Amino acid sequence: MSKKLKIIGGLAALAAVVIALTAFIRSRDKDLPRVTTAKVEKVDLVAKVTANGKIQAKNKVDMSALVMGQIVNLAVKEGDHVKKGQLLLQIDRVQLAAQAQGKEASLSAMRHDLDAAKANAEQAHSDYDRAKQNFQAKILAEADYQKAKSAMESADATLAATEQRMNSTSADLVASRDSLSKTTVTSPINGIVTSLPIKEGEVTVVGTMNNAGTELMTVSDMAEVEAVMMVDETSVPQVKIGQKASLSIDAYPNRKFSGTVSEVGSSPIPKTDPDLLTLVANSEAINFKVKIRMDDPPETIRPGFSVTADIVTGTVEGATAIPIQALVVRDVPSKDKKPNSGGRPETEEGVFVVKDGKLTFEKVETGIAGELMIQVKKGPSPGDQIVTGPFKTLRQVKEGDKVLIDKGEGGDKKGGAKSA
Repeated sequence: MSKKLKIIGGLAALAAVVIALTAFIRSRDKDLPRVTTAKVEKVDLVAKVTANGKIQAKNKVDMSALVMGQIVNLAVKEGDHVKKGQLLLQIDRVQLAAQAQGKEASLSAMRHDLDAAKANAEQAHSDYDRAKQNFQAKILAEADYQKAKSAMESADATLAATEQRMNSTSADLVASRDSLSKTTVTSPINGIVTSLPIKEGEVTVVGTMNNAGTELMTVSDMAEVEAVMMVDETSVPQVKIGQKASLSIDAYPNRKFSGTVSEVGSSPIPKTDPDLLTLVANSEAINFKVKIRMDDPPETIRPGFSVTADIVTGTVEGATAIPIQALVVRDVPSKDKKPNSGGRPETEEGVFVVKDGKLTFEKVETGIAGELMIQVKKGPSPGDQIVTGPFKTLRQVKEGDKVLIDKGEGGDKKGGAKSA
């Protein structure tokens, strides 16, 4: 055999060995899970809580009927600007005015009765004093003395009763005048009439325990505007008074407004809450009310506008961070369980790190979370390669497993996947 043929044969044999070895490696790795990876890095993190809500005036007054009667003059319409003390509407005052006049007449009569009772009491006291002197001088019988004493006591009682009846009549007159004054409804604040459900000619009804009274109107002072937000129970612990927020109002597309958290609710929002009625009615979750004071509201803003807020709950510059999806919660291995745990399930949070061609699980202590990244206070170091997905695979792999890393941020730049 010529030298040339020997070389060709050797090359052919080498190629066959390479092909066989490649096939062996592929057959060995074809069942390995394919994962994506990323590197732990330093980033600036901003934690936000996003919530939906409505625009409301900080100072508004929902006015209801305080007396019953027909509305004879409706002096404003919805959208009108009103001043404090300005006439809003007039309720028929004829009947209440007549009642007040009757109370005044009764009070005047009671004053005359009081004068008469005082005169009778003074006369009774004089008669008693004279009878007492005559009785002590033994020129008056004891029966006449007792009669004079009884007359004095009766006159005093009559005077006291008359004074009490006059006080009662006086109180009735004050109440009648108060009711009469409430037929004239004026604005309690400077503002805008933002709701006017009644019409001239309707009859107002006073509210009771079981029935709501007639709602007259709402006057809102739009000089100070706040966004009333509905925040989920899982997020509200992060929200604090004084935190800054960015507001997006549907009525003003492509514009951002700034604000500051001014109030955080301490109890869940009831289903009947008037500020967030439509939002709460359609939500089954437990939510809390958070108010955000707007820094510079536009002049044309109105109560009831829909608003979305991003509340900044924390910032960390140069934080060690990992993708949120890389976090894994697993059962604590038996060897690491605390003694006297009573058999209760224990879990730990961590990430899978690619080291020396294999996966290792490293526990982490997390901090604030951004939109895509979460802070790592304790755990892997910047530059470490960690597994980020897929979700199903991430929950199935174990320490010591070998995986195929898909091409991507942490994968092989020269090929589709590489073996770890």
